[in-house]
This record gives sequence, C-alpha cells and structure tokens, in this order.
Amino acid sequence: MPGVLCGVDIGGTKCSIALIDYDGNILDKIYTCAHVEEEEDGMVKMVAGHVKELLQRNQLKETDLPALGVGCAGHIRFSEGVIITTSNLKGYNNYPLRDELQSHFEIPVIVDNDANAQAVGEHKFGAGKGYEDMIFVTISTGIGAGLIINGKPYRGMTGTAGEFGHSIVEPDSELICTCGNRGCIMACACGLALPHLFEKKLKEGMKTLIKMPPNFNISKINGQTLKKGLDIGDPVSKAVISDSAYYVGIGLYNLFQTLNPPLIVLGGGLTNWGDFYLNKIKETFYELARDMIFDPIEITLSKIIGDAGVIGAAGLTME
Repeated sequence: MPGVLCGVDIGGTKCSIALIDYDGNILDKIYTCAHVEEEEDGMVKMVAGHVKELLQRNQLKETDLPALGVGCAGHIRFSEGVIITTSNLKGYNNYPLRDELQSHFEIPVIVDNDANAQAVGEHKFGAGKGYEDMIFVTISTGIGAGLIINGKPYRGMTGTAGEFGHSIVEPDSELICTCGNRGCIMACACGLALPHLFEKKLKEGMKTLIKMPPNFNISKINGQTLKKGLDIGDPVSKAVISDSAYYVGIGLYNLFQTLNPPLIVLGGGLTNWGDFYLNKIKETFYELARDMIFDPIEITLSKIIGDAGVIGAAGLTME
C-alpha cells in the first residue's frame, strides 16, 4: 500500500487514528473515547498501540510512513511538541507529548494544535485547496483557529497562534471561561457552554419541545441534543444555536479585520447544525462588516466532514 500517511486527532471527547492516502482519503480508522479516562502516559500507550494495530492489519511497516502526525487540543509549543496547557483534557500541563510518543516509534513524530492540523487538512484536501491565505475555525467541545498564510501554517512565537476561543466577545458576561477570563468565545459559544445556555433559556421562561425525563441532568445537553431540537423546531434549541452563532460571527469579524483573508472555513461538531447555524453566523458577520468588505470573502463549511482533524494531522507529515 504505497503512498500512505498516518494521523492522530486527540480531542476533548474523542480520539481518531487513521491511515490516509495522498489525496486525503481515509483508508482505515480507529475511533475511541477511552483516552478521556486515561492518565497522560496511559493515553500515549493507547495511541501508540492503535497506530501499530492499524499498520499491522494493513500489512504495513512503520517505515512505510514518512512520519506520524498528531493534532491535539490545547496550547502546543510546536517546536518542542509540548502541550503547554489544555482546557479540554485533564492534566497534560507542560507535557512532552511528542517525546513520549517518539519513544514508541522509529519514524519522526510531529505534534501540533488540532486546529492548526485541521487547517492544514482543509488547505491540502478540502475547501482551502488552491488558496494561499485562509482561516480554519473549529467549533466543537472547544473553539480554535488555524491560520494559513502564504500557503503555510502560521503558528506565532510559541506555536500558539490562532487561539480564537480565548478572544473576548462579551467582557461583562457571567460566563467564565476555562482560562479564567469572562466572555471568551469558548465560554459563550462552544460545546462546553451549551448546558448553561440551554438552562438559562429555560429559567427565562422559554418552553422546550425536547422531552426530558424527571431529574434530567442538564449537563448532558450537547450539540446532538440541539440538532434534534432544531429538526423538530424547538424554540430553545434554535435560541441557543442563534446565541452561539452570534458570538462566533463577532469573532469572525474580528479575525477578518485583523487578517483580511479571502476564505474562512468552519468545521467541528457544532457545524452539524448546518445552514441554520451558518446563516446566523454570516448574518452577524455581514451586519458588522457592512461597507468594509472591499473584495469578496467566502465563509463556508468544511468539505472534510467529520474527519478534518485526523486527515489534517496526517497532512502535517507532508509539510
């Protein structure tokens, strides 16, 4: 099986390990949520084991790969492959993920922020193909951005550029982010915020069409819950999704004014809310931008549905 890449996507709720070809097509994949329960070293052993399992069942040797690409949620010091800190996984402060994984492999290991990896994947294989400049924004358990400038990922001084989720859009908000600040987009708009936003609407007197048993744990509300609510016309789900879109729209406007990209691609689990969500985001963005758009800008959904993280992680090995 010539021309094979391998990527690992370590997120706040799921971990994917996949083999892909040089056109970005997935050849084989392992998906797990078990990493969330593991300590750091246990997670590394689990990931290494799954990579080797994929290679074995596809009759591949380690040396058939150019490298192993890993995208991980959090602030990543790219030059060292160190997780400085992450809001979506327990522990992992100043954790040398690259070196720990490297001890299991002969081939090079490349570790980057998951949003950067997804930006690389979208640029090489998806909606960003052919663009020299673009921004990829992932909206899922958390929110982050990957920047492609002059055809290359832009990582900044420490490798942590693009921490879009920690840009502040509501400084007087009652919502405190995992970073400790008030009003970050991550506190107002991502998967972590949904239970609070849903509960707030109920306390304001809104009625939901979603059937909830007695003593239902509101913390179980997630993107899939709201997608089902959206599909049946639930007013609370629509209101929460609209609120999320409003804050994302403000954030995209700030990115646009700072970097002036021709393309912004949105991915991540919450974009499964589809056109209703995308149109609400665009509505806020264009209302703010008004006459300040001098050349067309495209805001679109990812073309790599569901697998942008792991495909992008594999794409890191092509850099």
